[in-house]
Amino acid sequence: MLEYFFQCPYCWEEISMLLDRSVRQQSYIEDCEVCCNPIQITVRFEADELQEFRAEDIQQ
Repeated sequence: MLEYFFQCPYCWEEISMLLDRSVRQQSYIEDCEVCCNPIQITVRFEADELQEFRAEDIQQ
């Protein structure tokens, strides 16, 4: 597992989450631990190294 820090796209607070390196590509929704808004998370690993991380607000 890798702890990754980033800014919430809604409240701009720095938050962290644990990323599972054993899954090469991931896309899921997780709520911000500060403002509780849903964040679209996209992660990509290659050779156990983080290559891409995106945290985007969900347009409704």
